[in-house]
Amino acid sequence: MLKHITLAALASTALAQTTQDLNATLSGIPELSNLTTYLGLVPEVLSSLSGANNITILAPSNDAFNQLMNTSLGTALTQDPGLIQAVLTYHVLNGTYNSSQITEDSQFVPTLLTDPAYANVTGGQRVEVEEEDDNVVFYSGLLQNATVTRADVNFTGGIIHIVDSLLTLPANVSSTALAANLTALVGALTNASLVDAVDTTPDVTIFAPSNDAFAAVGSVLANASAAELAAVLGYHVVNGTAGGALYSADLVAANRNGSSNQTSTVQLTALGGGELTIRVLDDGDVFVNGAKVVVPDLLVANGVLHVIDSVLNPSNSTAAPSDDDENNNDDNNDDDDDDGDVQFTGATSATDVPFTSDAPTPTTTIDVAATGAGSGGAATGTGTGAEASASATGGAAAAGGVSGGLMGVAVGLGGVVLAL
Repeated sequence: MLKHITLAALASTALAQTTQDLNATLSGIPELSNLTTYLGLVPEVLSSLSGANNITILAPSNDAFNQLMNTSLGTALTQDPGLIQAVLTYHVLNGTYNSSQITEDSQFVPTLLTDPAYANVTGGQRVEVEEEDDNVVFYSGLLQNATVTRADVNFTGGIIHIVDSLLTLPANVSSTALAANLTALVGALTNASLVDAVDTTPDVTIFAPSNDAFAAVGSVLANASAAELAAVLGYHVVNGTAGGALYSADLVAANRNGSSNQTSTVQLTALGGGELTIRVLDDGDVFVNGAKVVVPDLLVANGVLHVIDSVLNPSNSTAAPSDDDENNNDDNNDDDDDDGDVQFTGATSATDVPFTSDAPTPTTTIDVAATGAGSGGAATGTGTGAEASASATGGAAAAGGVSGGLMGVAVGLGGVVLAL
């Protein structure tokens, strides 16, 4: 017995001797020399990370930093210590995550980015991570992705994964919606004077109708008053007072009851007190009342945005997926047309998408139809992740300042309904 104990102790001592501290580990990896340089610009961050335990560092390679050359973000990083700190702390996960722990199911992991100037999410801004084609991929703001090129480098405080791109700081709701071509939503929020509210309220979950969804109910919304429009928009927002923003993994986990061929449900309370019913069909499709989530998990500075294919109706809270949607919930059914249904009885579509003329022109765009976060594809954009991050920085910086923006709005929504 003593022999076994001695051998175990020797093995433990040898492991401790071969595991270096953060400074020594980074210095021993030439492809992380740029990261070391940037950490040197914010010594308080380097000191904090050097003394931390149970963390995972997503370390951008030299090539990843080289993408910043001649971009606005690259210039800003050399001039703004606060921005450098925000970017670097967003690359540090709160906890140790070995590559073997990452599966095809998306996980939303808290980071050390808690600065209210850049994030307004309880517990730290999130990144999404999943396994895709035997690669570990992280998704950040504007659905930009970073792939692990070298995994599981141990140091005394945790683990380092080297990634091929910088993560993009999530921007505010309005900037992210513009980039995702949700211009009708931004225009409607502008008309209802709700942009500042949705951009600043912490821990929000927003179910964001697509432009096609707004067009489908154009006849109803065309003549809506600002109060009526605010009531409709507020019905798409869940604030985080019940425990934080709700990512797709949360919606699915809350619904699953272990029964096959059975749709499960959970209720959420929207602003103004209206009830939303979340349903997860057996094939994994997620519905909000009768609207289908078509693009989940657009990370924003103060929560998360899920794109849906129908505008929700606060006067039709009992809406549900149609029988066809339920029947299509079958692996052997070739008819997989399980889109959401129009939630406003008698609504007719508009030739022009409403409210888009009131939305500003986006500086960065992403093709949400082609993105892979949660679905196995690849994110696309107008430029590199560094360029997207640069354009998102201004939006992210507006995350803080006002912490209760939507609560006052919610009070004003009570009793306001569309006459349908």
